[in-house]
Amino acid sequence: MQVEREKIQIPSGHSFRLLRWSRSVREVECVLAPGKVEKILGEGTRWHFHVEMELTLFTEGNGSRFVGDHIGTFEAGDLVLLGSKLPHYWHTRGNSSGISVQWHFPEGHPFWAFPENLALQPLFDQAGRGLRLSGQTAARVSVLLHEMMPTQGAEQLALLLRTLALIAAAPEAERTYLSVRSFALAAESHYQQSISKAMRHLIAHFREEVRLEDILLLTDLSRPTFARQFKKHAGRTMSEFLNHLRLQAACRELLESDLGVLEIALGCGFTQISFFNRLFRRLQHCSPTEYRARRKK
Repeated sequence: MQVEREKIQIPSGHSFRLLRWSRSVREVECVLAPGKVEKILGEGTRWHFHVEMELTLFTEGNGSRFVGDHIGTFEAGDLVLLGSKLPHYWHTRGNSSGISVQWHFPEGHPFWAFPENLALQPLFDQAGRGLRLSGQTAARVSVLLHEMMPTQGAEQLALLLRTLALIAAAPEAERTYLSVRSFALAAESHYQQSISKAMRHLIAHFREEVRLEDILLLTDLSRPTFARQFKKHAGRTMSEFLNHLRLQAACRELLESDLGVLEIALGCGFTQISFFNRLFRRLQHCSPTEYRARRKK
């Protein structure tokens, strides 16, 4: 079975890859030089991983972000640093645009021959859980990413080094871990494609009744194997993953609509309002009504 792993090709003459998109994360341009780009097929719309680290900025659009065992929403300005082999997936709502930088500096790479770069090793380790950047750090990094576009060669490399140094020196309040645990999926995992199918199905049908039997038929896995591999690849059980999807949708609708809590809960796939309220309070530390009032205020 083919593994859902993206094999990234760093352009010749470059030590990292600079990407941009203006409509969809599937329609990406690799920036080779000022005025020179190569169109490639982006992999961000499926559950995948790659050995390269990645820094991704969304300049437009919104949706749901999946990083390791993290499920959350994102909007324009969202800036995330991902470590090597950290599985991730962007589920956008409509069009989006953004910039992404990908690199791979493993142990023994010439990058580490410069003693000044050794101070970046803790940051690379922390990125194994995914880091969301905010505040002044995110604002300054966003400027540097845009400045990379019209540059090339040593000037562009210098901007990447400035970016990494800035993130490494950022205050803790502006660096938030996304995944509870660090992920490093083995490239030889034979179940990645099956779990990716299951996750895409859950994301597309979470508002409906989801039957485990249908998922098992879709993935062609036994119940024990599916349960074990889903937890390994997604960081949580299928029911936990499904409930988080439904809860994220409910949070959005609490802010974007005037529908009642009961109508929202049922429309997002919950069948018992008491369970919805308990889960909401446990994860958001307030009731749905309080959440709506606080966020709108």
